Amino acid sequence: MHDLYGLPVTCDNTETLKGIDDFIHGFLSYQPKATGIITAADADPGCALANAYAAMLWMFLEAPVAPQKAAPYIARARAAARGTTAREALIIDAVEAWVHGDVPSLLAQCDAVLADHPRDMVALKLAQYHLFNIGDAAAMLRVALKVLPEAEDIPYTHGMIAFGYEQCHLLDRAEAAARHAMSLRHDEPWAHHAIAHVMLTQGRIAEGAAFLESVADTWADLNSFMRSHNWWHLALFYISLGRHEDVRTAYDTHVWGLAKDYSQDQVGAASLLARMEFAGIDVGDRWSDVADHVALRGADTVSPFLTLQYLYALCRTDRAEAGPLLQAIRDSASDDSRFDRVAWRDVALPAAEGIAAHGRGDWPTAIAKLARALPRMAECGGSHAQRDLFEQIHLDALVQDGRASAAQQVLEMRRTFDPDGVPLNLMLGDVYDRSGLPNLAEEARARAETTRKAQGV
Repeated sequence: MHDLYGLPVTCDNTETLKGIDDFIHGFLSYQPKATGIITAADADPGCALANAYAAMLWMFLEAPVAPQKAAPYIARARAAARGTTAREALIIDAVEAWVHGDVPSLLAQCDAVLADHPRDMVALKLAQYHLFNIGDAAAMLRVALKVLPEAEDIPYTHGMIAFGYEQCHLLDRAEAAARHAMSLRHDEPWAHHAIAHVMLTQGRIAEGAAFLESVADTWADLNSFMRSHNWWHLALFYISLGRHEDVRTAYDTHVWGLAKDYSQDQVGAASLLARMEFAGIDVGDRWSDVADHVALRGADTVSPFLTLQYLYALCRTDRAEAGPLLQAIRDSASDDSRFDRVAWRDVALPAAEGIAAHGRGDWPTAIAKLARALPRMAECGGSHAQRDLFEQIHLDALVQDGRASAAQQVLEMRRTFDPDGVPLNLMLGDVYDRSGLPNLAEEARARAETTRKAQGV
């Protein structure tokens, strides 16, 4: 048999093949139908690829329990591996490496798959996900371009190429690739996501909001991550434009509440609430529910990028669970068995100590610790836009500590990509007043007021 992109599959059951195809397409398009691979694998334990994909899906849970959930499926895949194709064997090896925490081996296996089978979009997506998590933007782009020209006709190819270009700061190429993806499939959500990144970085704030609003209806039936994350991006534009009610509505309707136990939904909510507060937006009691769910994760150190945001939520709400999580971060920093120990030791640990200091109002320590981590935050994973949270925590500590000159330097640099942002310019106004520069303060507040009037707020 062959899957929807023409790749051979060792399978003799049409229902299993449908489950495989639904997983492939659902995985790429962020549709919930991808989860059907669990049922397909349970119904056909002798299909190695179906069970490998089921194990992969469990690993995307991004939780300490994920390897345990994936283990029975990868064991079935391994048991059924005899007689499979070389590509399927490599996929099994890659997923098994992930279950055992060996991400470098996983990446090598994905590269090997794509060398001979460039239409394997699952291998490409899996590789990009892990390269993203270790901050290797150039490799994200390399692996995506590797599938051309064979996968030229697949819209998701170009969405992944677009994100690779964006993470490499090649913004014009990123937008062109994303627009091409949309020309092949208008509802390609990862292409929408790439364009959101481009417009945010280029300061095209009103245009970015209008663009995302124009395609938001296509996200309604996506899985919780993609729906919440694209709305998270739209909320960032709303914050800059001073549209406070729209931010709160986006948060309550689309960002928080879709899958409260999922890692990405939790960090999306936590990071958006933090940004809202830094922008002077009243968030009411919204922190409590997020912190309650984050606290249930315990000492979760699956990913440094995720863990730091869990820690912020716990520290922001003064939860007792923050202490054990901080200790778990220290333990990860000294765990020689982790492939990413350097990122934990040199970046995540000082960032965590800075976040904890911020939570208790120790501004000098927060400033010093975060300043040490910020230049290397990419090693912990996350996109430029997501990692900006840590820049904002550092900036808030500067402002709270009365370091007007240092805050002015940061804010004016930020104005290169958010020139007329309401919260940024209001903050600049305050900083210039503290610096004895009233004319510049007046100019900053005038920019904010112009943006508000243009938005009718």
